[in-house]
This record gives sequence, C-alpha cells and structure tokens, in this order.
Amino acid sequence: MNEVVPEMELGTLRSAGLPSGSSFASRVNPAPSDRAEDASRSSFRDDSQGEISLGITASQLPPVDVGIGAWSFVASAFILDTIIWGFGFTYGVFQEYFIRQKTFGNASEAALGAVGTVALGLQYCSALFVILAAQQWRHRIPLMMWVCLGICVASLLCASFTNKVWQLILLQGVCFGIGGGGLYAPVIVYLPEWFSVRKGLAAAIIFGGAGAGGTVYPLITNYLLESLGFRWTLRIWAAFTLVLCTISLIFIKPRLPVNRPSGTRRIGFLTMIRRQNWSFLYSPLFICISVTSFVQALAYFPVSLYMSVYTTSLGLPAVNGTIVVAIFNLAAVTGQVIFGHFCDVAPYPYVIIISGAGASLSAYLLWGFAHNLGVIFAFVIVFGLMSGGFTSIWPAASADIVGPEHQATVPNVFGVLGAWKGIAAVIGPVVAAALHHPDQSSIRTAYSGYGFRDVTLFVGSMMLATAVGGVSSKFLSRR
Repeated sequence: MNEVVPEMELGTLRSAGLPSGSSFASRVNPAPSDRAEDASRSSFRDDSQGEISLGITASQLPPVDVGIGAWSFVASAFILDTIIWGFGFTYGVFQEYFIRQKTFGNASEAALGAVGTVALGLQYCSALFVILAAQQWRHRIPLMMWVCLGICVASLLCASFTNKVWQLILLQGVCFGIGGGGLYAPVIVYLPEWFSVRKGLAAAIIFGGAGAGGTVYPLITNYLLESLGFRWTLRIWAAFTLVLCTISLIFIKPRLPVNRPSGTRRIGFLTMIRRQNWSFLYSPLFICISVTSFVQALAYFPVSLYMSVYTTSLGLPAVNGTIVVAIFNLAAVTGQVIFGHFCDVAPYPYVIIISGAGASLSAYLLWGFAHNLGVIFAFVIVFGLMSGGFTSIWPAASADIVGPEHQATVPNVFGVLGAWKGIAAVIGPVVAAALHHPDQSSIRTAYSGYGFRDVTLFVGSMMLATAVGGVSSKFLSRR
C-alpha cells in the first residue's frame, strides 16, 4: 500500500528543496475521494524549475515516528550530542583543575571560564547559520559535517600544546565551538523530517545526550586530568571524538530525498537569507519565548560551570566536585526526557512555569543553605531536573510560533532561539564571575557564603523570571 505524505510535511518538503507548486501540493494532499488514486501517482519529479528528477514515490520514503531509520537517527544524534555538548558541559572540571593547579599562571577566573562559555556560546549561535545554509546547499550537509568533525578534532589536538590562556580560548573555545555547532546543527534540520507526533520525545532523547555525556565525562575527565595532565587529556578526547562521531555520522541522514539545485537556481547566501520568512521575529509569542529562553540560560550556565568550584570552596576534595557535576548533568538529562514527554501531551507553557518555579525555589532554599555535600547533592538534583529539561519546549514552541501554515520555518525559529541561548551562555558565567568573590571562599554565612551569595540570588531571580515568562507565553500561545 502506497503511503500518503501527510499535510504537515509540506513545509519540510519545501525546506528540503523539493517541488512545491500547486500540482505537487495536490499530489501530497489530495482530496479524500482521490487520496488513494493520487497516492499511487505521487513522486518527486522535475517541476521544470531546475530540480533534478528524483523519481521517488511517497511509499518509498521511510515511515515517520517509527522504524529503524527514525530511531537509528535518534540514537546516532544522541551519541553526537554526548560528544559535542557533553564535553562542553564538562568544562567545569577543567576550570577547577586549571584554577587549583595554576596551569596558566595567574590567569583570571573570568579568562579561564571564557574557554567553556565561548565554546558553548558559539555552538548555539552557529546553529542558525548552518540551518540557513542547509536550506540552500542541503546536498552539502554531509560534507560540512565531516569538515566540522575535522575542525573539532584538530582544535583539541592543537589546544593540548598551548601555554597561554588566550591560545586555549582560541582553540578549545572558538574553534571547537564553531566546529561543534556545524557538526551538530544538521540534526535540527533533519529532526522534523523523521518525527511528527513523537517529535518532543525524540528531541528530548537527542538533547538529553548532553546530560548523559555530562554525567559520565566529568568522572573520566577528572581521572585523566589527575593521572595524565590536561595535555594528554585533550589528546585522548580528540581521539575519542573522532571515533564516536565517525560512527554517528554514518547513520545521521535525511529522511527526504536531497534535491541538488541546478545552475539556474543557485543564489547567494545573503539573497537566500533575505528570501526567508522572518515574519515570526515580530510575533509577541516569539519575543516572549526568546526572552524567557535567554533569561533561563543566564541562570543555568553559571550553575553548570561553577558547582565544582563551589564544592571545593567548602574544603571538600576535587573528586567530590566532579561527582556533583556528574549528578547535575544526570538530573538534567532526566529532566529532558520527562519534560519532552510532557510537551507532547500538555501545553508547553505549563512546562516553562514548572521548570522556572522549581529551579528558582531550589536555588533560594537549597543552594542558599548548601553547607555540606548532602544539601549540594539535593540542590543539583532538583535544579538539574527542573532546569535541564527547559529546551524540550523548543520544538513545540517553535511550531506554535509559526503556525501550521509555516512549518518550514520551524528550523529558523529553533536557530534563533539557540543563538539567544548561546549569547546567554557567554554572558551568564561572566556575570557570575563578577558576582563571585573568591577572596571570601573560606567564609561561611547563615545564608549561602563562600563568596557565592550574590551568584545564588542571581540564579534564583533569573529562574523566577523564567516562570513569569511561562505565564506570559500561556496567554500568547495559540494552543
């Protein structure tokens, strides 16, 4: 039996560079009375506008939401996520090691922290440009991913020979960030092709790779740093990245056939950007979700990067700080899956409210009184669960922002939200570094202490503002 391409895939088909004229639309969305007959004739063929004939019927496409193709894509993207993002969220262990060992002399805490924040920020920000480029040169995505993998591996290898902190920022920060963003962003482009009804769950599993990697990698990284030093640690990570990402790239592929544009249809990158539908930028709902995502990230990343430093400030061994980071990331990946499922069955604004309110209370009531390891564990578990799953709302929110008639624009919305989060990934830790007082690291006060009181209040306040943003999005949502 021939498969009929569902109506919601029209936007995805157009974004893939496939024919989108009225005759093609009538084939993929026939009237009910003609659906069976039209389905047998549906194919991706030349529309006389430069597309190369594909000769593929709808029944030959892999199924949506089910099947080996869909879930092997999820599994491979999950592994890719653990490498690119999991390694980034492990940088707190590197930072604590650099500060404690004075690896780069008297380099400031802000400069050392910039390595991790710049990498994360560029990974988020570069996604938007990759998504846009993919719409014009979709057939070049595999090549781009392999090139970006080479950049990631080379940047880590070169970083292992650095002697100055600015060199580390350039290589492990800037170069790895750009390569990582280009390597991972195509997953966002392919995801709407493979999943529809279960998109939230699939996204939660994929994006949960960061938390999974962030759970295991800090323990491995701490062992390698203490045993071999940071230079060999980076070299080992380079080899590890090469092997696992190579395996992942074999299975990360589009569901829809890729159409190579002919010479008459080639346009410049800037022209292509101008032709995009950017009307969503003026949507009150988009502005609300963007600001909410930005504010949430301002609070999330300081906790991710500074919990190891906070733990050692209490006089606890460095390994305890590593375990705290691992537990935090494990809680985050659990939150990703839970909230991703909720977004499939309930309005996403409720998820924003629960996430923001829960994270805010945990910062005020748990981190504020975390004077021993037990309370620290309680804080990172609750905060990780509540805040780590926030990005699971992006697929549902992006679709809601553009509406059912402009689903092809969803990746653009996703990219812009990622760019905002990338900017916050840099600004948040910088603000935290300014609020942190390392000269008070041995001073315990009734509320908070160890130089982190202002950081604690900042994180709690930003998460409270996130909950307010969730309330606002409920009034603006189409759902």
